[in-house]
Amino acid sequence: MESNVTLQETIESLLKNKKYASLRDILTTMNPVDIAAIFEEIQDEKMPLLYRLLPKDTAADAFVEMDDETQQFLIQSLSDTELKEVLDDMFMDDVVDMIEEMPANVVKRILRQSTPEDRKKINMLLKFPEDSAGSIMTTELVILRPDMTAEEAIKRIRRTGVDKETIYTCYVADNLSKLRGIITIKDLLLADDDDKVKDMMDTNVISVNTYTDQEEVATIIKKYDFLALPVVDTENRLVGIVTVDDAVDVMEDEATEDIQKMAAITPNTDKPYLKIGIFDTWKSRIPWLLLLMISATFTGMIISSFEDALATSVVLTAFIPMLMDTGGNSGSQASVTVIRAISLDEIEFKDLFRVLWKEIRVAFFCGISLSAAAFAKVILVDRLLMGNTEVTIAVALVVCLTLALTVVVAKIIGCCLPMIAYKLGFDPAVMASPFITTIVDAVSLVVYFLIATNILGI
Repeated sequence: MESNVTLQETIESLLKNKKYASLRDILTTMNPVDIAAIFEEIQDEKMPLLYRLLPKDTAADAFVEMDDETQQFLIQSLSDTELKEVLDDMFMDDVVDMIEEMPANVVKRILRQSTPEDRKKINMLLKFPEDSAGSIMTTELVILRPDMTAEEAIKRIRRTGVDKETIYTCYVADNLSKLRGIITIKDLLLADDDDKVKDMMDTNVISVNTYTDQEEVATIIKKYDFLALPVVDTENRLVGIVTVDDAVDVMEDEATEDIQKMAAITPNTDKPYLKIGIFDTWKSRIPWLLLLMISATFTGMIISSFEDALATSVVLTAFIPMLMDTGGNSGSQASVTVIRAISLDEIEFKDLFRVLWKEIRVAFFCGISLSAAAFAKVILVDRLLMGNTEVTIAVALVVCLTLALTVVVAKIIGCCLPMIAYKLGFDPAVMASPFITTIVDAVSLVVYFLIATNILGI
C-alpha cells in the first residue's frame, strides 16, 4: 500500500514537471490493474494526457479495470477517434458491462463509435436478464468445425485468435452452430497434422443456457476448474462463453450482496465504500433498521406482560441481556453455517432433518457448557463476590435452564429459517442475523419468564 502511494506521488510529480518520457517508461512497466488504480486517484484534467501516454493495448486493458466513475470521466475527455480505438480493443462483455453503468448521453456516444455489427451484439447481450449467463458472456471465442484437421484448426486459431478472449479451450460446432464438443490448444499442438478434430474432441461437454443464473454459472466454473464455460441457446446453438475472470467477479458481487443482507443492509451498489454517498448509504440501511426497530417492539410487549413477575423479583432483570445476547449469537452461528453450506451446494432442503438433528445435538452440548459456566458466574460473582443476596440457587437455576433451552431453540431457528427461505425462493442470507436475533430475543424472554414463574412461584 505504501509503495502504491509513493508511485502515485512520483507519477503526479512527473506530470507536474512535464516529464512525459519518464512517465511513459514507468507506465509501460506497470500492470493494467495498477495503472487503473492510479487513474482512479487522479480524476482531473491531467487524466486524458496521462492516458494518451499509454501504449494502445495497455490503454484498453487499463480502461477495463477502471471503476465506472473514472471511465465516464475519461470518455468525456477523449475524442471520438480515441474512444473508437478503446472500444475496438475491448471485449464485447466488457463493453456491455460499461454501457450498463453509464448515463444515457455517454451510452449514445459509445454506440455511435461502434460498428453496426458490434451494436447488434451489444443489443443482443443487453436483452438478457441482469443476473443471467447471457448478460456476462462474451461472444469472442474460437469456433472450430468437426471435419477440420489439426493443422487447419491451428491455422484458424492463428488467424482469428488475436481478437478472442481465450484460445486455450476451443469449441467445436457444426454448420448450424450447434455445440458438438470442446478441444484444447494442447491437444491440437500434440496431434498429427492430419488428425481430425472430431476424433480428438471431448463430446461430454458441460454447458449452460443463456438464462442460467450467473451464480450457478460461477459455481460450475469453480467446481470443475474451467477457464471458460460455453453458453448455448434453447436450441443448443453456441452463442458465447463465460470466462473465469467474469465468474470471479460474480462470486465477489454475490458474496458482497450476502454480507450486506446478513448485516441488514439493502444491496444497492457495487461502488467502493468511500465512493458511496451518504444519502445512498442511508437509503440502504434505514429500511431494515426501521423493520427491526418495529419488530423489537414485540420484545417490549413481552417484558410489559411480565411486569408483575419482574416487580416481585427485580434481580431477574439483570440477566436479560446475557440471555438475549447468547441466544442471538447461537442462532447466528447456526444460520451463517447453514447459509454458507447452501451457497456451496453442500446441503439442500431435503437435508433439513439431518441438519436439524445435527444442530440439536450441537445445541445440547453448547447449552450444557454455557449453563455450567453461567451457574458458576451467577453464584461466585453475582452472589458471593458482589454480595447480592437476591441471587439465590433458585434464581441461578432459572437462568441456567433458560440459557440451555434458549440455545437449543436459537439453533433450531437459525438452521431452519434459511433452508425454508431457500426452498421458497428467497435469498437465505436475509434470514441471518440480525433478523434471527430479533426472533430469538423474543423467544428467549418468553422461555425465561415462563420458567421463572413456575420455579420461583411469582
